[in-house]
Amino acid sequence: MAQVKIGVSIKKDIYNRVGNLLVPANTKLKEEDIRKLMNHRVDLREIEYWVQKDHEAVPDPVARLIEDASNQVKEIFEAIRYENSIPLKQIMKSLVPGIRKVAESANLFRLLSGLRSKDDYTYKHNIGVGVLATLIGKWMNLDESELYMLILGATLHDVGKMKVSNEILHKPGKLTDTEYRLMKRHTILGYEMLKNIAGAPHRVALIALQHHEREDGSGYPFGVKADKLDDLTQIVSIADVFHAMTSQRSYHAASSLFSVIRQMHSDVYGKFNAKIFFVFMNRMMESMVGNEALLTDGRKGTIVMANRFDPIRPLMKVDSYFIDLSKERSINLQEILG
Repeated sequence: MAQVKIGVSIKKDIYNRVGNLLVPANTKLKEEDIRKLMNHRVDLREIEYWVQKDHEAVPDPVARLIEDASNQVKEIFEAIRYENSIPLKQIMKSLVPGIRKVAESANLFRLLSGLRSKDDYTYKHNIGVGVLATLIGKWMNLDESELYMLILGATLHDVGKMKVSNEILHKPGKLTDTEYRLMKRHTILGYEMLKNIAGAPHRVALIALQHHEREDGSGYPFGVKADKLDDLTQIVSIADVFHAMTSQRSYHAASSLFSVIRQMHSDVYGKFNAKIFFVFMNRMMESMVGNEALLTDGRKGTIVMANRFDPIRPLMKVDSYFIDLSKERSINLQEILG
């Protein structure tokens, strides 16, 4: 039997009795990891079964789920492009359950990292938005019928891009004004594709139409304001912006998770539904508790507690003392290190 000792790799996430992650899967154990497990009274004999042997390659189950879902989206969207029809039954039977399964992954921080698209952005973006919207919908306590419409709409929100030419869709540089006007039409094209499909709720088509609209009327295609926006659309808008900004694209480098949260926080009033956004941000920051983070003064510490009244300024532990960033206004959280 493999032994639990310094340097061995663990096959699965290890949690304490209250559900806090102690050691992520595929970690090579260090002395402090073993000490942490012992301090939390984890039975080391039990986790001997989870030790990875030298010849084993343990795939990340979350990454595998995301990859499977992304391949499904690519297959479905390519069929839409060339066959001019949306296989709704296939989407409802396999893709929607797949999105829900990814969203139920235990470790939110690892899930967010796994969703950050580095290639095939057009297809993986739909998975990222679908998963993030599902999480927000659950946190908002949507009923099952609304959650279903949300997942379907979020996953198909960009389906109109299949009617945009590949030259524009995959252009490596910045779009010209004319190309950008054509690209923005994907919202209307998606709506037209979805509104008459039997079995597709009209709100799914509205998500495709409105996901680039903003509360203050600064969005497109029609510049409508908050009172005209569907609640599900406003969830998808937040998921869409977050995933786009944290993903690597040919014309835009990926931004870090926290820098995107901070930017969206500064834009919330006027751009997003504040109630939905603060649910999203509070849960995001709660998921960061226990992670190492970098402060703007160069020091590193651990996020100890999220502040629900000032989410981007949590309680930190640096060395042997605590710093409440909501009170120490000269210091800010700069980045989550994991």
